Amino acid sequence: MWLRFSVCVVALALMAVPALADALLGVWLTKPDKKGQVAHVVAAPCGQGVCGTIARTFDKAGKAITTPNIGKRIFWDMKPVSPGAYEGRAWLPLHRVEFDGKMAVNGDKLTVRGCIAMVCQSQVWTRLR
Repeated sequence: MWLRFSVCVVALALMAVPALADALLGVWLTKPDKKGQVAHVVAAPCGQGVCGTIARTFDKAGKAITTPNIGKRIFWDMKPVSPGAYEGRAWLPLHRVEFDGKMAVNGDKLTVRGCIAMVCQSQVWTRLR
């Protein structure tokens, strides 16, 4: 009896992890960088977590542009730590540096946070799809 209960609890817990990750999945619009450029980031399952890949970039006038960052992962190994909250690794293209990242989904808004050395910043992205 106890074994059957334990197996059910483990199965339910494993099914909950992908469900928690679903909130992060989709296409997100970043905030403008220092050049006024924005990106569409596709968040999709990869390995045991969620990865975000830069799919398209746009200049400050909204015109699609080609940059060397298209196709690069901007975050990876994001795993749910609580409903709507994720932790993993991220990359800042402007400085070409990796850091521990945190994300929080609230409806169609995604707050992205991270620290490089002693400097911490956050940004709110908007869900496109």
